[in-house]
Amino acid sequence: MANVRAVVLAAGKGTRMKSARPKVLHELCGRPMLWWVLRALRDAGVSDVTVVTNGDLADHVDAVAGAAGHASVRGVLQEPQLGTGHAVQMALASLEPAGGTLLVLNGDMPLVEVELVARAIAAREHALALVTARMPLPSSFGRIVRDGAHVARIVEARDATDDELALDEMNAGLYAYDEAKLRAACAQLTNDNAQREYYLTDTIAHFVRAGDRVAPVVADDFRSVLGVNDRVELAAASALLNRRLCERHMRAGVTIADPATTYLEPDIQLAADVTLLPNTTLGRETVVGAHSEIGPNSRLANARIGEHVVISDSVVIDTTIGDFALVGPYAHLRHGNEIGTGARIGNFVEIKASTLAPGAKASHLAYIGDASIGERTNIGAGTITANYDGKNKHRTTIGKDVRIGSNSTLVAPVEVGDRALTGAGAVVIRDVAAGERVVGNPARPLPKR
Repeated sequence: MANVRAVVLAAGKGTRMKSARPKVLHELCGRPMLWWVLRALRDAGVSDVTVVTNGDLADHVDAVAGAAGHASVRGVLQEPQLGTGHAVQMALASLEPAGGTLLVLNGDMPLVEVELVARAIAAREHALALVTARMPLPSSFGRIVRDGAHVARIVEARDATDDELALDEMNAGLYAYDEAKLRAACAQLTNDNAQREYYLTDTIAHFVRAGDRVAPVVADDFRSVLGVNDRVELAAASALLNRRLCERHMRAGVTIADPATTYLEPDIQLAADVTLLPNTTLGRETVVGAHSEIGPNSRLANARIGEHVVISDSVVIDTTIGDFALVGPYAHLRHGNEIGTGARIGNFVEIKASTLAPGAKASHLAYIGDASIGERTNIGAGTITANYDGKNKHRTTIGKDVRIGSNSTLVAPVEVGDRALTGAGAVVIRDVAAGERVVGNPARPLPKR
């Protein structure tokens, strides 16, 4: 967005999180807290962003920003941390002066919505447009003291009188400043308060004394501006975000049987008429085609699922599954699988780095690793591909229309030709020719009929 820049305040230590991890890197719905703030800015069209960091966070900012869709952000280290006003002073010192609007918002506001950011930008006609919210009492948020339709000042809760603490309109921590006027106001900040810190909120009094107007922008829902300070608030915010994601997909035609036990991440794609059953988690870049049913008790990550697929009680990671396939219950598909149209993966089957052609079946109790399975081939119960020799992984190649008997062991590298058959309990250590039948340990060909 032209003439709009943003400063994100993320240098707080977050001691109430009781964690070695920086507060804004704690995750909600699979993404760091800071990611949600940066994504809201991106979606509002704000690409010029500066993040004020602490020493523990500084090395992570670029990765989080890239994941949120920003080509780059500036990181400014705030050491020591002397308050929000000091943080903004340091950010401004790192930026060449520019006209237009400077957004300032907290990095621990993962529930902030694009619409609210856009409203704040649009409302900034004078020195400052300030987002406020009507919140339940008691609250630790700074109180808004009005002069008619405008904001006269903000009083931090720790410095407020009893009458001021009774006010329910509060500072949300999202500001749209006239940048030039902000620079002049920041130069006048002092630390004459209980915490001996420089408060950004003191800029309001500066504007009022100068005869400038501060316009309040009231949030429709106070929950959209709630900060996260401890693990309890983190869980509450995560539940709200998850509900938003579920509602968005339900309004687009997805059936979610129980949103309270369905866990979604923000960048998944679900077609109309997908059904999600309880205790199901969908994350990362997962895509699910129309009329597919996922769950119950299933987890998908980076999965690409075709149409009319049924997955129950299973884990599917980094795997592509074709139309009309059936998976589960209790299957585990992990890392680098291609499952063809109409394939069947049944109870307690694990598949890794393998390709199953259309119509192939592994119905129960099998391990298929580093293998290629041909069309309509059936893998019997108890079968494994022994793909690791203690040093290296090797591939197993099985042709089409093959019947692998129960409890067979295929010692890779090995190839089994089309229409071949292994007897129950066979240990296959040599290639099997097309149409050949082998049995035993080690497997030997049966006489041809």
